[in-house]
Amino acid sequence: MTKIKFGTDGWRAIIADDFTVENVKRVSYATALWLKENFKDPSAVVGCDPRFAGPLFADTTARVLASQGVKVFRAENSFVSTPMISLGTVRKHASAGIIITASHNPPSYNGFKIKADFGGPAVPSDIEKVEARIPDTLELSLKSLIEYQKDGLIEYINLEDMYVAHVENNFDLETIRTCGLGWAYDGMYGAGQNVMRRLFPDITFLHCDANPGFDGQAPEPIQRNLTEFEDIIKLSEGEIASGLITDGDADRIGLYDQDGTFVDSHHILLLLIHYLYKVKKETGEVYSTFSCTSKIQKLCDVYGLNNTVTKIGFKYICDLIVNSGKPFLVGGEESGGIAAVGHIPERDGIWIGLIIWEFMAKTGRSLSDLVQEIYDIVGKFAVERYDLHVTEELKQQIINKSKTGVYSSFGNLKVVKTDDMDGFKFFFEDETWVMIRPSGTEPVLRVYAEAPTSADSFKILDMVKAVLLG
Repeated sequence: MTKIKFGTDGWRAIIADDFTVENVKRVSYATALWLKENFKDPSAVVGCDPRFAGPLFADTTARVLASQGVKVFRAENSFVSTPMISLGTVRKHASAGIIITASHNPPSYNGFKIKADFGGPAVPSDIEKVEARIPDTLELSLKSLIEYQKDGLIEYINLEDMYVAHVENNFDLETIRTCGLGWAYDGMYGAGQNVMRRLFPDITFLHCDANPGFDGQAPEPIQRNLTEFEDIIKLSEGEIASGLITDGDADRIGLYDQDGTFVDSHHILLLLIHYLYKVKKETGEVYSTFSCTSKIQKLCDVYGLNNTVTKIGFKYICDLIVNSGKPFLVGGEESGGIAAVGHIPERDGIWIGLIIWEFMAKTGRSLSDLVQEIYDIVGKFAVERYDLHVTEELKQQIINKSKTGVYSSFGNLKVVKTDDMDGFKFFFEDETWVMIRPSGTEPVLRVYAEAPTSADSFKILDMVKAVLLG
């Protein structure tokens, strides 16, 4: 019997090892029990991303739910994104959404994400209830999909059409298409490719083919995974004004400017605040996780907006969006998961990318010019990160030293303030900082630093690394 445990965003495991049909049945059965206990007429939207065997696992999920009397809205599309599942959950007034995906994990993995009825990540307390109901073994007699469809327990819906219509109703696509700027999109063989081909058939595409193994690479939109796309933009010599990248299930974003310079999530968050508030005259709460740039607070102070810093994990942002009772503007995390006003309380790489493209198209400004506008307000900055692979013993020693105030300086950098909301953030006199956060699942310390330039940030990281490992 395999013990099944949900992580930060769903249950993930290696295909054919722990991620098997039998184990998917166990998780689906537990999900059905939870739905029946909490909803009068339980229903769920079910789909999968392009990973290997996704349709098999999604069909298995649908059949198990239907066997327990849960109405299933099964995506008729061969694959869908996580935001499509979340949007479909809201539009169909379903009790939950389920997508078979391992997001940005390596291709050997698949996973099982549960979305709440409000169209965002299910809250941890509900995930715990599902986990508690997973049986050690399960014997179920399942009917075919066609039989459940005849019984009215499975209904096929087109989530791609629904999502495309939602985008068309909320963006000035004509201006984006005809503004004279060249666009490019790297789908990383993931779930955003069909939607982007429908929305922008004439732009430059990369890795938008059927490839369940993602060509052997984890579909995570970080710079080291994007060298081929980066080269295409650089070789275009400015013909491509911006390149958008989304991950395996299309809820995370990466972005490039016309020079082939990677624009990270810290900068994207600031651009969103700037455009939505200053240009579009939207207002509302801003939510950012503990590892995000301090410049978010600085920009919010300039604009009179409230920024709430949360623990790391989009679930904390989603909780505030849904339950704070306050209007919402922008919320996001350093890893590329961002949400914005006018959409579901969910990370969505395509949606966020289109906001930035619309900003460029309507102003006629290059992405690097818009970033400079931000720098003119808050100052230039760069956030960099090291992942230090250390023994568990050394990791615990560093954590204890952080807790007890041993680190009053790192080299010639004097600590003037600390914050231990989620890890340990040490602030220095010149508004720079370093953050140390242990991984909860492996002997790794994630160390972040913010300074005016990348070189300065790496210099801080090297000084801190020398102290930690010395």
